[in-house]
Amino acid sequence: MFFFTLSQIVGYLISIIIVLVIVQFVLSLLVAFNVVSMHNQWVGAIWRSINALLEPILRPIRRLMPDTGAIDFSPLILIVLLNIVNIIFRNLAYSTLA
Repeated sequence: MFFFTLSQIVGYLISIIIVLVIVQFVLSLLVAFNVVSMHNQWVGAIWRSINALLEPILRPIRRLMPDTGAIDFSPLILIVLLNIVNIIFRNLAYSTLA
């Protein structure tokens, strides 16, 4: 039962990280297309805080990936890896219940 609870907590944390990656992506698009300005203090604070949370996770992925120019695939790779970890934890938790 403990492993099942741990699996749910890990799944919840993974969901939070995935939402942060999506928010970072959308915010970067809004900044790139001049919908919002980085000179806005609120936008700048959100951008800096999301980057401070995600950069330690994305940096190792960026180091391992080949240079693809202007397109950064590390958030996509992170989401895929986090979903794989979530599936593994969930399956291990269900196997301990049976």
